[in-house]
Amino acid sequence: MEKKFDLLTFGQALLRLSPVRDDRLVRGDTLIRQVGGAELNVAVGASLLGLKTGVITKLPSHEIGAYIKNTIRSYGISDDYIIYDTGRDARVGIYFYEHGAYPRKPNVIYDRKNSCFERISINEFKGDMYKSTTCFHTTGITLALCENSRETAIEMIKKFKDNGSIISFDVNFRANLWTGDEARVTIERILPYVDIFFCSEDTARLTFDKRGDIKEIMKSFTDEYPISIVASTQRVVHSPKVHDFGSIIYNAYQNEYYTEEPYKSIDVVDRIGSGDAYIAGALYGLLHYRLDCKQAIAYGNAYSAVKNTIPGDVPSSNLHDIDIIIADHNMTEGYRSEMNR
Repeated sequence: MEKKFDLLTFGQALLRLSPVRDDRLVRGDTLIRQVGGAELNVAVGASLLGLKTGVITKLPSHEIGAYIKNTIRSYGISDDYIIYDTGRDARVGIYFYEHGAYPRKPNVIYDRKNSCFERISINEFKGDMYKSTTCFHTTGITLALCENSRETAIEMIKKFKDNGSIISFDVNFRANLWTGDEARVTIERILPYVDIFFCSEDTARLTFDKRGDIKEIMKSFTDEYPISIVASTQRVVHSPKVHDFGSIIYNAYQNEYYTEEPYKSIDVVDRIGSGDAYIAGALYGLLHYRLDCKQAIAYGNAYSAVKNTIPGDVPSSNLHDIDIIIADHNMTEGYRSEMNR
């Protein structure tokens, strides 16, 4: 039976406030308002590439909730599974982001506790939701926010899995939300249900106490759990505004590793959301091309590299844009235009 969605994501939608350009939070008078959140960023990117996507979240029913809902709809994402909190104290999570410029690092301040998302309940969703999607995606951030969001996410993972969905999970470890030991104990509860696993090398070492090289680490997850595909991003930060980006994917069924030449010396405008853009591109490659890891690497790396050059949390490049970037990246000889015109 054909599914209504290719991808559903579950997580907290956030309001992002940032000073203009490289100004500081301690002195700037103007803050730019944008929408973000790890799982929402993935849904946006996948939608722009052509997948049918939706988000599962909870928003306040007032004007700020409407602003976020309207932003979600503007990217062609379904709001069928957005729940609204009508309480007088309903609030949305907020974070403040300050751009970096060498030697000053980027800075993030969170004000996300006690949002209505933390009161989300599994009982607010009907059973047909779990039959509606090919793939379900969430992250360690949702597991870390509070006990309620954690248990809701775990129960959703089990229900989607029981109904035949592919389960995608990004560790996305945040030290300001929980410790490495807390993350490991909780994530190990859901790994038996995960099909596609995103985890960086540093997180694997620090959180899961993994040893060996990156290939040995990736394979160890599939040896211990019924995980089919493991993806790990590889970012080299030369300065806040100059990065290299690449990744490696391991397919357990084929016992094969996939990689490509990384994107070098990316002109970073805003790195926030670039990891989520990688996941959006990789999931597009896997879902659209029937688990083709070469396509997942190509679209994941390209989408992340380009997202670094775009302000805000969410990507804005469509499939045509990314296909051009990939073709240019793979070109080894011949004329390269320095402008699209």
